[in-house]
Amino acid sequence: MLETCLENVRNHGALVHNITNYVTVNDVANAILAIGASPIMSDEPEDVEDIQTICQGLNINIGTLNQQSIEGMKRAGKKANALGHVVLLDPVGAGASHLRTQTALDLMKMIHFDVIRGNISEIKTLALGTSTTQGVDANAADAVTEENLDTMVTFAKHFAASQDCVIAITGAIDLVANANTCYVIRNGKPQMGQITGTGCQLSGIMTAFLAANPDHPLEACAAAVCDMGLAGEIGYSHLAAYEGNSTYRNRIIDALNHMTTQQFKEGANYEIK
Repeated sequence: MLETCLENVRNHGALVHNITNYVTVNDVANAILAIGASPIMSDEPEDVEDIQTICQGLNINIGTLNQQSIEGMKRAGKKANALGHVVLLDPVGAGASHLRTQTALDLMKMIHFDVIRGNISEIKTLALGTSTTQGVDANAADAVTEENLDTMVTFAKHFAASQDCVIAITGAIDLVANANTCYVIRNGKPQMGQITGTGCQLSGIMTAFLAANPDHPLEACAAAVCDMGLAGEIGYSHLAAYEGNSTYRNRIIDALNHMTTQQFKEGANYEIK
């Protein structure tokens, strides 16, 4: 099923509206293009509702907030809901500041999200009101490990049930859950964390996967996580000894662009709980 989700993305060519942070906006656009979808970026409140009418999905990322972008997120999210478009929330840095945390919580109250994707510290902040976040990065104390895996799977399912959406927790071990089922994914490389924006890119491509597979949101999200993680593995294997994280970023996008169904089928590393 997951490889079918990948094929659907390439065949569907969804147009994804991104309200994302200015640190990573170019990489998000290129990652979406690499998988065969199309990006459009707009956070201007007077523009976002019109833009949403021509798109099939909305990716909201709170990484670099200002009052204009917050208003744009609210208008775009309401319009997307009214049109029945898929909507994703990436709560970057929730827990690091009052503005970030409260903005994410406010958006969750006024917009129905098909998926909330973040690191474990961000997700714990939204679910429990507390975590040990370090800026926009997860704290090691919150990490999903083999030792606490069953507990974290249960946590992800419960939060997904409470929000009536898919919860995607990404890190060394990725969890993608709805109320009843959780994909435990072990693709990726630790070095991906040394590149600014791999999580933002994942949110962009995940929205495209959702738009291309609207009847299978859990599988679409799991496929997106596998795709990104596998691209990280392939990209890393192509690095020369003298190349670093700047080249690695490009190698990941190249790997997304050249990913075949067979590569995906053979390389996706997941179990279902």
